[in-house]
Amino acid sequence: MVVQSFQFLVAMLVMDTWQYFVHRYMHQNKFLYQHIHSQHHRLIVPYAIGALYNHPLEGLLLDTLGGAMSFLVSGMTPRTAVFFFCFAVLKTVDDHCGLWLPYNIFQHLFQNNTAYHDIHHQLQGTKYNYSQPFFSIWDRILGTHMAYDLLSRKEGGFEARPLRD
Repeated sequence: MVVQSFQFLVAMLVMDTWQYFVHRYMHQNKFLYQHIHSQHHRLIVPYAIGALYNHPLEGLLLDTLGGAMSFLVSGMTPRTAVFFFCFAVLKTVDDHCGLWLPYNIFQHLFQNNTAYHDIHHQLQGTKYNYSQPFFSIWDRILGTHMAYDLLSRKEGGFEARPLRD
């Protein structure tokens, strides 16, 4: 179990690193953003199924290649990989669900959560919060982190709002 936990952590770090840099590049390169990544950003307000709503080339670059590298670098067995990839998909879908649920373990274990990614999908946040799906390490190191506040809405629920400097 210790070996699998270490492999999970390595795979998470590899996937996060790959996803951050490819995702950020897709935002910075006007051609890639306009023709590929903008399809995913048509969702101003993310929802669960929209997590994997993207251009096929983006799916290949971000998800397939990132997943393959995570699997290979971590040295996990195919059985461990099944659990890891199911976990990664659940986390990604949760990040896009747009719901801050009180007993959602992902939102308590990870700073990169539903509200964090919701900021990225807001118009003023598209140049921030590139990190996905697990940690926010790269955003913090490279200055692309945008803090947020959760505000109670009178209709019920919460709204993620970016904090200004």
